[in-house]
Amino acid sequence: MPTNKIELKILDERLHDWGLPRYQTEMSAGIDLYACLDEPLVLEPQAPAVLVRSGIALLMNDPHMVGFLLARSGLGHKKGLILGQSVGTIDADYTNEIFISAWLRTPPGSDSLTINPGDRIAQLVFVPILRPTFDVVSEFSADTERGEGGFGSTGVSGTDS
Repeated sequence: MPTNKIELKILDERLHDWGLPRYQTEMSAGIDLYACLDEPLVLEPQAPAVLVRSGIALLMNDPHMVGFLLARSGLGHKKGLILGQSVGTIDADYTNEIFISAWLRTPPGSDSLTINPGDRIAQLVFVPILRPTFDVVSEFSADTERGEGGFGSTGVSGTDS
């Protein structure tokens, strides 16, 4: 099981003023990450994603833990700011600075979005990881009810059969 201990390295001293990465409420799933920019960054709709410094590096050093970098739901839904790769995976042995791939998903011609230094633009969620071993087989040891179905084989609505 994960150790629940992570070393946090502050790479941008402004985080001491803006607030160190922390859970915003007692039941928040992730910690918000700040945009460590030197000046405002204007994102245009559908322009290539831009890497934004988070100002932090981590050492999880636990093979049963991973960090997932996710968009903040309000910014994604209301403003169109999402991650360029959808979800960023921070492996337990990655110790360099975490970068946020910021992308504005709104249609061309929509308003641009300005990210200011110190804005909270993404969140980092830590999740336990299973690391199974594999047995290479020519046939599976059991049949399942699902069989070989996939890609919509179970239908869309409750009335599909």
